[in-house]
Amino acid sequence: MRFLSVMDWDWSEMLWVALISICLVFIMLLLLVWVMKLFGFVFARRSPSDAAASAVVQGQLHEEEIAAIATALQLYQSELHDRESEVLTIMSIKRAYSPWNSKIHGLTQLPDRK
Repeated sequence: MRFLSVMDWDWSEMLWVALISICLVFIMLLLLVWVMKLFGFVFARRSPSDAAASAVVQGQLHEEEIAAIATALQLYQSELHDRESEVLTIMSIKRAYSPWNSKIHGLTQLPDRK
């Protein structure tokens, strides 16, 4: 920080530095998006061995069918439980003193003024 305070910078120089830094940030963001899309393209391609492995076999369940069965079982199990009213009832207690609601313990004493 001492370097910046020693130099005499004009407004035009500061604006150029700000413009260059903003452009650099956007260029790096675009580069990051491009790299992520490239990774997605590389990992999304299937090799020939994957295509043969995903061939339909008679009597075998697909992932979508397993997900549908699991969802149906979850919905069935949730219907078996009792329905709650989902109503919160707060009852006030009419006690004059309780250490939980005592405000005197939270107050600090004022100093004596002379």
